[in-house]
Amino acid sequence: MITTEEKKTTCCSTKTEPDVQESSCCSSPKEETSCCSSSTETETTLKTENEREFYIRGMDCPSCAATIEKGLSKKTGVQSARVNYGTGKLAVGAENSGVYESIPNEVKKLGFEAVPATQKKGYETYRIVGMDCGSCAMTIEKHMGNLAAVEDVSVSFSTGNMQVRHGLSQEEILKEVKKSGFEAHPESTSGEEEVAKTKVPSVTMGSGLFLALGFIGSFTGVQELLVTVMYAMAIAIGGYKPAKAAFYAIRSKSLDMNVLMASAAIGAAIIGEWFEGAMVVFLFAVGNMLQDRSMEKTRDSIRSLMDLTPAKALVKTEDGITEKKVEEVNIGDTLVVRPGDKIPLDGEITSGTTSINEAPITGESMPVDKETGHTVYAGTLNENGALEVRVTTLAEDTTIAKIIHLVEEAQEKKAPTEAFIDRFAAVYTPIVFILALLVMIVPPLLGFGGWGEWVYKGLALLVVACPCALVISTPVAIVSAIGNAAKHGVLIKGGTYLEKAGALKAIAFDKTGTLTEGKPKVSEVFAFHGNKEELLAVAATIESQSSHPIAEAILSYTNERNINLKEGDGFEAIAGKGAKGTIEGTQVFAGKPKLFEEMGVSLQESEDEISRLQKEGNTLVLVGTREQIIGVIAVRDTIRDITVKAIERLKHTGMKEMVMLTGDNEGTAGIIAKEAGVTRHFAELMPEDKVTAIQKLQQEGKQVAMVGDGINDAPALATADLGIAMGGAGTDTAMETADIVLMADNLEKLPETISLSKKALNIIKQNIWFSLLTKAAALVLIFPGILTLWMAVLSDTGAALVVILNSMRLLKQN
Repeated sequence: MITTEEKKTTCCSTKTEPDVQESSCCSSPKEETSCCSSSTETETTLKTENEREFYIRGMDCPSCAATIEKGLSKKTGVQSARVNYGTGKLAVGAENSGVYESIPNEVKKLGFEAVPATQKKGYETYRIVGMDCGSCAMTIEKHMGNLAAVEDVSVSFSTGNMQVRHGLSQEEILKEVKKSGFEAHPESTSGEEEVAKTKVPSVTMGSGLFLALGFIGSFTGVQELLVTVMYAMAIAIGGYKPAKAAFYAIRSKSLDMNVLMASAAIGAAIIGEWFEGAMVVFLFAVGNMLQDRSMEKTRDSIRSLMDLTPAKALVKTEDGITEKKVEEVNIGDTLVVRPGDKIPLDGEITSGTTSINEAPITGESMPVDKETGHTVYAGTLNENGALEVRVTTLAEDTTIAKIIHLVEEAQEKKAPTEAFIDRFAAVYTPIVFILALLVMIVPPLLGFGGWGEWVYKGLALLVVACPCALVISTPVAIVSAIGNAAKHGVLIKGGTYLEKAGALKAIAFDKTGTLTEGKPKVSEVFAFHGNKEELLAVAATIESQSSHPIAEAILSYTNERNINLKEGDGFEAIAGKGAKGTIEGTQVFAGKPKLFEEMGVSLQESEDEISRLQKEGNTLVLVGTREQIIGVIAVRDTIRDITVKAIERLKHTGMKEMVMLTGDNEGTAGIIAKEAGVTRHFAELMPEDKVTAIQKLQQEGKQVAMVGDGINDAPALATADLGIAMGGAGTDTAMETADIVLMADNLEKLPETISLSKKALNIIKQNIWFSLLTKAAALVLIFPGILTLWMAVLSDTGAALVVILNSMRLLKQN
C-alpha cells in the first residue's frame, strides 16, 4: 500500500489523459502498556506472516488487552503477542504448532476466551452452549465420532467450539449435539449472542439477587450478620471473574480495571462497607456486560459481510450438477447460478445474460447488466437470468474476502489521536493510582480524620483511576466508521486516513476516467492533404501500437468504417506528446500540436481549424511529417452524469476547493472544468507535472486529496495527503495503492465518505470531552464526600458505555 508518510512513487506505465498518447515510466519507541492501553502498532497490521489470529471474548476495556499481552509474553514458546481491543483480535507468534494449540487454555487462565480466527479447511465451526467441564467436551466428541457421516470432530471446552468435517446438514448436526445434552450454534450466527445471554447474565443476576436480598433485609429487621452474608455472597459471585483476572494482571505486572475494581470491593469489605462493596461488584458486572454486548455489535460491523457469500455452490460436472462447499470448488470449475441466487465465487460468465446487484462490493444499488465474458463477484445477487460461471479465484481469494481482510487490517491500525490517548493513559493511570494510595495513608497519619473515611475516599479515587471511556473513545468510533464505509463500497485503510479525510480542504481529480467517462470518441476528422480515409489509415497504423484511450478511439472509429491499416515499422512512443512510425518509407507523427511546434512544422494552414476545435472542448491528434500537417482528428470525452452531482454534494460537505488535473490544452480544460463544476484546474500537464500541481496546493496550506484510478496516478496519489482510488472492484492494484478505495467506478460514494469522516471526527471529539469532563467531575466530588463508591463505579462504566453507544451511531449513517 502506498502511504502518504512513505511518499513512494511507482512506475505508471500508461496515463489516461486524452491528449497524451503514451507516457513512459514516471518514476520520477519502545512499546508501552498500562491500564486501558494495549500495544501501539500505529501503522502496522496486527498479524504478520508467521503469526496466528484468535478472537478474544470477555474483554471489558483496553486494559484487558494489556493483561493478555503481558500474560502470554511470559509463556515459554511464545515469541510475540499483540491484542487489539477495537477488533477483539489477538495475534500470536510462537515457536511451534503445539504452542498455538495451548493458547486458548492460557488465555482462559487469564480470565478470557480465545477462539481461532480461521478454521481448518473443509471443517465447520459450532459454538457449544452448556459445557461446564472438560468431560462434557469428551461426551460430545464420542457421540459425534460414532456417526458414520462424521469424518472428524474436535471439541474444545476452553473455547466452547466444535470443529467438524461431515456430510450432514446443519439441522442434523444441531440435532445430534442436542442428543448429547448440549446446544450448538453455527459460528457467526446467533450462537455468539446465546453464549453471552446464558453465561454472563446468570452471574450478574446471581450477584444482583443477593444484593437485593441484603438491601431488603437491612430494612426489615433481619439480623445484621445475615445481611452481611448476603452482601458477601453478592461480592463473591459477581467478583469471582474480575478477581481472577486481577490476579493474573498483577502477576503480569499490569494495572488494569479488574485490579482497581477488585481492590475497591475488598477494601470496602475490610472497612465494613459491605453494601458499597456489593454494589461496586454488581454495577461493574452490569456495565461490563452491556459494554461487551455493544462492542461485539461494533466488531461485527464487518464480519457480517462474511455472511453475504453462500456456503455452497452448484457445480456443473460430467455427471450433472453437484452441490459442493465453496472451499472445495477449484479454479476452472463451472458454476450454475439460478435467478435469485447469490454468486458463490468470483468468476467469468460463460453462458447467459442477467442483471447483477453488486451493492455488497461497490455500494451501488442499481443492478448492472452482465453477459458472456463479464466478471461477476462472490456475494452479489443474480437477479433474473440463469448463468454458467467459470471460477477464477478460490474462496479465500475472492474480492469480498480481500475486502474483509483489508478492512480488518484497517480497523487494527491506530489513528494518531488514539496513539496519543494511549500515551496519555500510560502516564495518567499510575499517577492517579499512587495518588489514591497517598489519600488513604497520608491524611490519617497527619491527623486529618479517621482511617475509614480516607480509605473510603482513596477507594473511590482508585475506581476512577482507569480512563477506560477515554481510551475507548477513538478506536470504537474508527472501527464503526470503517465498518460502515465497507458495507457501502468504500475501503478506508486505517484510522489515520479516516482522520485525514475529515480534515481535507481540497480535492484534486484526475480528469480522464474520473470526472469523465474515460472512453473518448472521434468527433471530427479534417484532412488538409489527401482524403479522410487515407488520414485515418495512417493515424490508426501508428496508434495500433498503443493501448491509450485515444488510440483505442481512433482504431474503433477506423474499424467501424472498414478502413484497412497500412504496413509500417519503427513505431515508438514519444512520452507525453504522441507517437511516431515509418509508413511506406516516410516517417509520420501523430500527437499534440506541441509536438509539431517543437519540430518546427508550420501550423499556419491548420491554425483556424485547431483553434475552433479546441474552443469546443476537443482533444486534438495532429497527423503529419517533419514538413507538413496532413490532417487533424478531434476526440472528445464526455463528463459523467454522476460527476456533477458528486461535485455539488462535496461543496455541501464544506469542501473549499476542487481541482481538475489534465494534460488537455487550456481551452479544452476550461470547458470541461466548467461542465464538471470544479473550482479550479491545471491544464497541459505532463505526467510528472501532476505531482508538482499537488505540491503547489499543499504549499498553499491545504490538506489535499488526490482522486485517480489507482494505477496510472500512483505518484500523485502518493504525494497527496490522502490518495483515493476509484474503481477498486476491477483491479487489485487500485485496492493496494491508495489510502481510500471507492469500489465503484464513479464518484457517487465520495461525498458520503467525506461526510462520514467528518462525523467520525466530531464523535471522537465528543467522546474525548465527555470522558475528560466525567472523570474530572468524579475526581472533584470525591473529596467533599459527595461521590460514593458505587457512584464512582457508575461514572466509570457508565461513561464507557455512553462512549460506545455514541460511536455506534456511525454504524447507521448511510
